[in-house]
Amino acid sequence: MADTEDKGSTPLIGLIRRQLLSHISDEGLAEGARLVERSLAERFRVSRSPVRRALQELEREGMVARTDRGGYVVSGAAGATPPPVPPAHDAQSEKLYTRIAEDLLQGELPRQVTENALLRRYDATRGQLTPVLRRISTEGWIEALPGYGWEFSPMLTSLEAYRDSYRFRLLVEPAAILEPGYAVDRTALLQRRREQQELVDGRVHEVSGSELFDLNSRLHETVTLGSGNDFFVESLARVNRLRRLMEYRRTLVPERAVIRCREHVHLADLLLEDRLPEASEYLRRHLETVGEEKTAGP
Repeated sequence: MADTEDKGSTPLIGLIRRQLLSHISDEGLAEGARLVERSLAERFRVSRSPVRRALQELEREGMVARTDRGGYVVSGAAGATPPPVPPAHDAQSEKLYTRIAEDLLQGELPRQVTENALLRRYDATRGQLTPVLRRISTEGWIEALPGYGWEFSPMLTSLEAYRDSYRFRLLVEPAAILEPGYAVDRTALLQRRREQQELVDGRVHEVSGSELFDLNSRLHETVTLGSGNDFFVESLARVNRLRRLMEYRRTLVPERAVIRCREHVHLADLLLEDRLPEASEYLRRHLETVGEEKTAGP
């Protein structure tokens, strides 16, 4: 497989970064455990280049460390700990985060902003704003500009574009399961299944819209990673990043969300049993019905 471009962060690199953190957590890897680039590329069924870039990003964040011989090991910050949830989920920070997201969707924020302008607009302190900006940056819808300021990334803001995203997913995700040599990461999928079952068992009433989006996207991305097709994987990761804010606005009520999470559990079961044609058709029906629910009406 051709190497993915090794310049700058991309949706694929962000996805592999999250998968690496989940792998460290799921396997209970302690500080000093080796992270072999080739093995990780084979595990995630991608080329080595995005794995290398993801490891470099995690090194900058202190989650992994480079050895004298040039490889990577788990650092104390990441060893045997759950993958970090996006920061700033307390009530006050969540309110600020939601206001920024809603203002961006309404077209009330310029593409480029400064921290001082945001501080004035939202009457916030720097201590309140900084973790929220860090969270938004982690989620991929804002980037720090060289030297000064921030720039919001392009996002889906219209219902028509949102519908198109579901049409695209209907084409890509079920097809990914039918790719030759499809092989899902069973450890990762079992973890995603546990997360979805916890939502079904009641946690869906406790999580925020952004947390629910992350949990559901992680399941779909794990499924698509099994294709070993970088184009499928990166396309889905990019679409998920673009539709994030619209999803917050179109989030299903908990009673309906439970039904969709239960479908995620069943999809995982089909894949774990290697019933790939059934899983592909089931995923197609799932996306079709949830898409109709979320794109209906104003």
